[in-house]
This record gives sequence, structure tokens and C-alpha cells, in this order.
Amino acid sequence: MPYIGKSPVSGGFHKLDALTASATATYALTLGSAAYFPETANQLLVSLNGIIQAPQDSFTVSGSNLVFDTALTSNDSIDFVVALGDVLGVGSVTDGAITANKIGNGAVTKAKMGTTELDLATIKDSTGTNTAMSIDSSGRILTPQVPYFYFRGYAGLATNAIAATDKPVYFDAIEESRGGGLDNSSTLGASYTVPVAGVYCIWANVGLTNSADYLGLALYHGTTLKQKGWSGNDLAHYSNHVQVVMNLAQNDVIRCTIDISYNVPNTDPQYMNFCGYLIG
Repeated sequence: MPYIGKSPVSGGFHKLDALTASATATYALTLGSAAYFPETANQLLVSLNGIIQAPQDSFTVSGSNLVFDTALTSNDSIDFVVALGDVLGVGSVTDGAITANKIGNGAVTKAKMGTTELDLATIKDSTGTNTAMSIDSSGRILTPQVPYFYFRGYAGLATNAIAATDKPVYFDAIEESRGGGLDNSSTLGASYTVPVAGVYCIWANVGLTNSADYLGLALYHGTTLKQKGWSGNDLAHYSNHVQVVMNLAQNDVIRCTIDISYNVPNTDPQYMNFCGYLIG
């Protein structure tokens, strides 16, 4: 990029090209044979005849020239001239010029941000594409990507058995879901394959509308029984509910089963569901 006058420089400590004393007070400063422009005499360390010179008193600078307060002779020796860092005046920083590597670890503090609170409306996922969390104007936290599922109604047992023990069940519909992982047709009956590792709340409800000796409902983590509930004779209506909180790994399978003792039970769809969601 072209500049009017000298181009700005920044950073660095340089030993300038050697100077040979002669019968003059003015010497052109160069670095790598190119003219060097100090911003101030205070930026230079100058040794003359083995003695460090005082800036402003013993020498000054004018453009790219070093000017001693008196003319030298060929018997003098300019030992070295060192520029102690370049000076750069910046009115404003170009957009995108400050990168993450230029910010020190732990440098961004509450005090530096000028506040003890963060005002955020949304938090994106690691790709920066999807909203992982949002906070509305009332302070309510919404997490639109949290996995959940909801099976509804009763479609029957996994086999044609009438009285059944620990039998997988099917449901009428997949009412709600986010994150996938639902299967209502496998030999396991209705099942949920966990899409992401975490702590989940899982529950199931079952209800029958004719007499039976008992009604059992169980939740399984794969082939491992996690929770089972029973209800006894209640004349014409049986219901049961089980609920668990489990720490699950990705691809773990959750399913529910029922135990019944009555031939051809009638179901009550409003009491039949299997559902759950990720807590965190």
C-alpha cells in the first residue's frame, strides 16, 4: 500500500548500518541499506568513541539523519547506533486485524469488558450455525436443540401372546421427537437410541380398563432392567407409571415392557405413553 511520506513501521529492535565519522555533524541512518526514519532521538542508543551519547543533548534526529551537536572528525569513531523499538501511532485498528493469537490468555476479564454481566441473546453451537441456547426478554432460557421423544397410545404387544410377562410393546404414534433415534417396529418393540451422551429423564405410563390380577411396567437400558412398577386389582382400571434418571452414552437403547395377567386387555390410550428428554 503506498503512503504519502514515510511508511509506518512497527515493532523490532535493530542495530543500524555502520557509520564512518568525517568532518560533519550529519549522518544518514540506514537499515539494510534502506533509509531508516526514527520517530525520536530518544529511540536511539548511540555510542561515540566508546561513550554512550545523551539523546537530545548530544544528538538529535531529522528525518532519516542523525545530527550530532558538533561536527565530528575522521579521528572519531561511531561505534554503533541501535534503534530501541519502532514507534507506531495508530488512530484506529483495521477491522479484523486483532486475532485470537494476539490476545493473551486470561486477558479478557470482567473489568476489561467494563461489566460484571454478559448481555447475550443467543449462544451458537461449535459450528457457529445453529442456536444452542437463547435468552428471551423475560430472562427465560430456551434450548432448542435438546433431544427428546414421546410415544403415544398402545398398538399392542411385540408378540401375539395374550397373558404376557416382560413383553416389549408398540405404540400408536411417535408424537414428538428431536434428535431422532426412535424405532416403533423392531423386535424390541418401541425403543429410543440415545443420540448424544448425557443425563436423561425417562418415563412411561400404561393403563388398562378391564380387570386383571396385576399390571407391571418396566424400563430397560438395553437388556438391563432399570426400574419396574406394579399395580394390583383395582376392579375395572389398572394404571402404572415408572420414571428414572440415567446417565447414558451415545447409542444406548432405552425401551419399556409390560406384564399383564388378563386375556385380551383393553387399553386406555390416554394412559399409554413412553417419553424422555436430555437434562444435560
